[in-house]
Amino acid sequence: MWVANRLPIAPVMSEVGNQLRAAREARQLDIPAMAEQTKIKTDHIRALEAGNYDAFTAPVYIRGFVRSYASMLRMDVPRVMALLDAELSRTARFAEPPRLDPHRRGILDFIMLQVSRLHWPVVLPVLALALVTTGSVWGYNAWRRHKNTDPLSKLGPGIYQPPANSGGEFLPVPTNVPKK
Repeated sequence: MWVANRLPIAPVMSEVGNQLRAAREARQLDIPAMAEQTKIKTDHIRALEAGNYDAFTAPVYIRGFVRSYASMLRMDVPRVMALLDAELSRTARFAEPPRLDPHRRGILDFIMLQVSRLHWPVVLPVLALALVTTGSVWGYNAWRRHKNTDPLSKLGPGIYQPPANSGGEFLPVPTNVPKK
């Protein structure tokens, strides 16, 4: 089986990097002088000018360094940052912000995200009104059921037994004692 010899692909030249290099060269500054002024390491300046964003661990560093570098060179910073965002969105590694937690998101994470997006000054009064309405309906139905029940339905049959030595002078007293 024949396997083609693959050469490493050179990074695509960055428009932002080209503009930064051109602005630096127009001011006749070298990389160590820019590193001294911006407090950015020379390796990082070279990586920015080459468009080698893999030298950085997170896009926040790239954005911060480019913003500092462009402002030091008195470039149009918002335009440079817009170009940088467009370039970073085309990369696989920096297209999305890095995850802050290593585990995968579950259904509970999704629910908590949706709850955090709620506008609570509107949701709480609506929720309170729904609870009051539900409680009122439940209370009314319970009162109506209680009102329509026979209060004597739970009493058992009465057993009348006169006292043993009464002689018939007293009426029998009802009791709920079952027959033996």
